[in-house]
Amino acid sequence: MADRQGLSDLLQPVRGRLLLAMLLQALAALVGLLPFIAVAELAPPLLAGELDAPHAQFWLLAGAVALLLRLLGLAAALQITHLADSDLQRQLRQRIAAHLARVPLAWFGPQRETAERALLDDVGALHQLVAHLPNNAVAALVVPLASLVYLLAVSLPMTLVVLVPPLLALWRLRVMRTPAYQAERQRLGAALGELSTATLNFVQSIAMVKSFGRAERVQADFFKAVQGFGRFFSQWVERWAGLGASVEVLLSPLLVLALVLVAGVPLTAAGWLQPAQLLPFALLGPALAAPVAALGHGADSLVQGRAAAQRISAVLNTPVLAQPAFSLEPEGHQVVFDEVAFSYPDGTQVLRGIDLQLQPGTLTALVGDSGAGKSTLATLLARFADVSAGAIRIGGVDLRDMDSATLYRQVAFVFQEVRLLRASVLDNLRLGRPEASLADVEEAARAAQIHARIAALPEGYHSQLGSGVQLSGGEVQRLGIARAMLSRAPILVLDEATAASDPQSEAAIQQALSRLAAGRTVLVIAHRLSSIQDADQIAVLQGGQLVECGQHQRLLEQQGVYAGLWAAQQFCAAQTVEGQA
Repeated sequence: MADRQGLSDLLQPVRGRLLLAMLLQALAALVGLLPFIAVAELAPPLLAGELDAPHAQFWLLAGAVALLLRLLGLAAALQITHLADSDLQRQLRQRIAAHLARVPLAWFGPQRETAERALLDDVGALHQLVAHLPNNAVAALVVPLASLVYLLAVSLPMTLVVLVPPLLALWRLRVMRTPAYQAERQRLGAALGELSTATLNFVQSIAMVKSFGRAERVQADFFKAVQGFGRFFSQWVERWAGLGASVEVLLSPLLVLALVLVAGVPLTAAGWLQPAQLLPFALLGPALAAPVAALGHGADSLVQGRAAAQRISAVLNTPVLAQPAFSLEPEGHQVVFDEVAFSYPDGTQVLRGIDLQLQPGTLTALVGDSGAGKSTLATLLARFADVSAGAIRIGGVDLRDMDSATLYRQVAFVFQEVRLLRASVLDNLRLGRPEASLADVEEAARAAQIHARIAALPEGYHSQLGSGVQLSGGEVQRLGIARAMLSRAPILVLDEATAASDPQSEAAIQQALSRLAAGRTVLVIAHRLSSIQDADQIAVLQGGQLVECGQHQRLLEQQGVYAGLWAAQQFCAAQTVEGQA
């Protein structure tokens, strides 16, 4: 019921146009029967040599007008549904994009593929459901019903004969309602989704991994996904091909014609039927199979459309990040974490009872074992998600009392994975400050040590990323740093930006980060403790709690968690040196 409701809600904007198209299709289907009826009505007097000219002219004119009206009705119905489909896809993509702009940034980590699939695949999957299925379904119902009424008036026994194939086909298709078949359909949809995801990952990753000489890795993953789908689909075809073939044979017009001849000849010989009366059954008998054929072909479109609508609705129902009615401006740049706790939607608690202060112009490092909650705490400051309890304040103002524009004037962030738009270098750098002059942009790029590389591009700062422009991972990282510099935000969140960089880029990135951090309030996630020995304070997290906080030397003297982490890293570094020697 939920998936039907989701589909109904999504189709609401175009429902009126779809109903109009279905009405036109029904009228076109009805008048389209007139030429066949005309042939059936003219055949007996023509064979008997008793054709009446006015009578013949009437049926010929009626048939010609009917063909013209059918053509116009079909064209209008198809145009209406295709325009409705185009408008619906546009509206849905705009709705999804607008909604995604308001969901918490933390949602995009695990759900990025869901959002991409909704925009790229699921909206397009509604095409058959909107542009074709309504018209096909109406034609498949109206034509057989009208044909059945006419044929019953001609001969009841022959009508029962031509009903045998579609009834047998319907009996064969009963398997489509079984849980086993529906489970197989879901598996097929999931396999198609996995193949689509693998294809998208391959296209998006190939440029980046080639810069590290690892193209064969994503190639192997993609080939594995393709081969896996091929094996699954072969098994699907082997299992269900017999069903499709038998139904195709039962619904074949040749089989209906053969039955008409096999049953009609004895009935004619017995005097129960005139020879000319076989003609309506040969002409209109195959139409009785249309509903069953539509059930077979349309069911797939309906199932796929419902599944796509369910996924689209799930994205549109994702809770958004609440925005205040009136945004408050912070007074100063002090950051306060006040009894902060955070849990995932499934109830898993990540942080609890975090009390921490970041004074203006200082550097605070977050350290701890993997899974201690460092990245979660840092991203909460950028409001990737809202705290489950407690509060985070900047200049005395709760983050939840600032709108996004106000918050991101205060906070900039540079993480290990920098995302760039398929736009010009200039537009990417101006993302947080669109009004920045070219001189300001160049100044930020020079400070991030990326200006020379940008100037060497074919169109300099106007070069379009993603259009043949290849940048290394280190160059992409420095673009992200330049973007953060240009924003002039007084608070900076860093997830150690050199962790995934090649050695040639690391020194340049470190220098750029030093310039970026100068004079700002900095919160950095530290993986290598040697890089944050001079931090103003080091916050040590363990199991989602703040267990130690202080400067490097003081923490070492305490012989606590930090001292253990430091000793472990020093030991590993010594082992590495010995191994290289």
